[in-house]
Amino acid sequence: MDRQALEIPRIGVRPSGPLDSICDVGDVTVGHCTLSDGAVQTGVTVVRPHGGDPYLDKAPAAATVLNGFGKSTGLVQVQELGVLETPIALTNTFGVGTVANAQIRAAVAANPGIGRGLPTVNPLVFECNDGYLNDIQALAVQESHYAQALAGAGKAMEQGAVGAGRGMSCFSFKGGIGSASRIAEIQPGQRHLVGALVLANFGRLPNLTVAGRPFGRRLADRLDRGLDQGGENAAIVPEKGSIILLLATDAPLDARQLRRLSLRAGAGLARTGSVFGHGSGDIALAFSTAYTVPQLAERPMPAIAMLHETRIDPLFEAAAEACEQAIIAALWRAEGVRGRDGHHRAALREAAPDWRQWLSDTEF
Repeated sequence: MDRQALEIPRIGVRPSGPLDSICDVGDVTVGHCTLSDGAVQTGVTVVRPHGGDPYLDKAPAAATVLNGFGKSTGLVQVQELGVLETPIALTNTFGVGTVANAQIRAAVAANPGIGRGLPTVNPLVFECNDGYLNDIQALAVQESHYAQALAGAGKAMEQGAVGAGRGMSCFSFKGGIGSASRIAEIQPGQRHLVGALVLANFGRLPNLTVAGRPFGRRLADRLDRGLDQGGENAAIVPEKGSIILLLATDAPLDARQLRRLSLRAGAGLARTGSVFGHGSGDIALAFSTAYTVPQLAERPMPAIAMLHETRIDPLFEAAAEACEQAIIAALWRAEGVRGRDGHHRAALREAAPDWRQWLSDTEF
């Protein structure tokens, strides 16, 4: 089955970019390395902010921690300096250190002066816990897997149970990687793109909301009546897991404005039924492709006319809608996976084959 050709629910009213993914924005590309071998169901996903060297030409960025139950690395310096120095990497919780080492090695190979005549590099790795499906104790992620994902980055990205999303669960079904984009009309004749990519590994099924409809309650009722099979104890498990939300925009925003944009990812997350639960590490990061900041002081700083604050609301709306759509994409495009100790997560679309009828039902 072609996962990219699957019909999925359409969220919101704003138009999408041609790919309806984060890769619509600037020169952003995405690559995956997927590990699928019995109890090992995990991987690495890499987001490149542009096609150049991110250490020498840093993308402006900022992050928001919605709930800090997480083990990501690199966030402190991003918050302080407002730039990216490496591609953004996603993996499982126990793979963070290995992937960070791989980022450091890649940066040093490209710039041998790092840590000597040049400043050290800030690796940026986000994580979610895929331990239900993946034998996370096997420490299967290797530095070569980061290199493979980086080398494979392109515009035609896969979604669903791929890369870092391979072992992730969402609303007690199969989760993973999802992406979307939305066009924000700032004023007549001025438009900017906002793209979202999520690593979705969170949520209680009864809370799942799709396009404003209480989809999860209906599906949980079906499971309770034994009419279908979903994840184990799908209707009663507490919210736990995590979600990473990445936003890219071609709008000229500074780091302070990007922090504000990243916060609006939480609006899209909440619309799907998340309450940012105690055990869920929910982190959002936004970056701009409109300009870069040079590493070397001898190079001129960019002269950019930033977007005026009073015109930023359309970007906020696009960010919320793109994140909501990306989460739905992750759910609908993920195939079912069986992993550690026979644990299984079913594909949501298979548990609710009549989802189109549900979403068009005026009494729903």
